Amino acid sequence: MTAGSILVVCTGNICRSPMAEGILRILLRGRGVAGLAVSSAGVAGWDGSGATPEAVQAMAQNGIDITGHVARRLDPPMVEQADLVVGMAVEHTEAAVQMDPTASGRTFTLKELVNLLDQSPEAATRAPASAGDGPARLLAAVHRAAAARTGGGVDLPADLDVADPLGLGVQAFLATAWELGELMEAFVVQVFGEAIDEAGAPARAEGGRPE
Repeated sequence: MTAGSILVVCTGNICRSPMAEGILRILLRGRGVAGLAVSSAGVAGWDGSGATPEAVQAMAQNGIDITGHVARRLDPPMVEQADLVVGMAVEHTEAAVQMDPTASGRTFTLKELVNLLDQSPEAATRAPASAGDGPARLLAAVHRAAAARTGGGVDLPADLDVADPLGLGVQAFLATAWELGELMEAFVVQVFGEAIDEAGAPARAEGGRPE
């Protein structure tokens, strides 16, 4: 089985990107999606640091444990090896593409990616992913988003950034967790379909969408 990879990028890799990484892992696990590596880094990453206490608390309140996170500084090999680079803000996608210009067609902010996929003329199936087809679905979604961006005519929000909660207290982190949960869930449904519960009905992965 060919593996695929998603790299989430923010500034210090101590709040937004580890939160988004944790949410994405839970959502993929809830769908049984295999063969995808999910990681995160920061353009000014605090190498070796853990996630901020507020990020850990916000995620814990939503059933997601990021206490084991270790921050990394983004480097060119990380960008080169990722099938999809997801920035929390435009500055992060710009930094990634500067490191590897060939990554421009697979690098998006999270808000941009969700909107491009939602408005893509080639609608994604929302059927649940089968075991092992995660990498193929990911690559197809990346190509679809890149084509939609190149083709133009797509309505994008004026602000493509997820706000940085650093230094603003736990309530700001909870708000960011909620926003990331909404956006990541939209992305995962667009690419990998709805999660299915034991009765065969669509279901959300526990802890996948912060309340």
